[in-house]
Amino acid sequence: MRKNKKNLNLFFDQISLISQKIDLPKLEKIVKLILNLRKRSGRLFFVGVGGSAANCSHAVNDFRKLCGIDTLTPLDNVAELTANINDEGWENSILNYLKISKMNKNDILFVLSVGGGNLKKNVSVNLIKSIKFANKNKTKVVGICGKENGYLQKKGDVVLIVPNINNSLVTPYSESFQSIILHSLVSDPRLQIKNTKW
Repeated sequence: MRKNKKNLNLFFDQISLISQKIDLPKLEKIVKLILNLRKRSGRLFFVGVGGSAANCSHAVNDFRKLCGIDTLTPLDNVAELTANINDEGWENSILNYLKISKMNKNDILFVLSVGGGNLKKNVSVNLIKSIKFANKNKTKVVGICGKENGYLQKKGDVVLIVPNINNSLVTPYSESFQSIILHSLVSDPRLQIKNTKW
């Protein structure tokens, strides 16, 4: 029982430490990019896989409802997503949605990822193809990532790295802080135009 309590204490102590190390100037840059996006009536596209995909869905709800921004994710339409996977392969599962949506320079691609994608290791190739498409179309790429030196950090315009203080907990901390950081954005008084119920 004591060991479990010690593990829980360590987990939350490290969350506190990560919070203190968040790159706030970079977060400020993301706020300004989204403010400019709203002014020009651009769209915000969220993409991610696994737990990050669930965070994308949550982000769509909050940015639409609280910030009045046209926000979308290809991950909410299971029929279309699985049809793309079946017909075009996992690598192109997100890309076709972005093409059909005509994502362009007025929009932002917001990528949530733990590792940021790696072509050599064949990891998150569907995210990499989405980033490549955004770069080709001069769409700004914003991201929240748990590891440095992934494809997202190299090719994104503004990528906030969740400070890594424990290699064995990169995934849970990254995905948890995606949610925390996104909530900080939709709660920023410059972006939030509608109050929450509670």
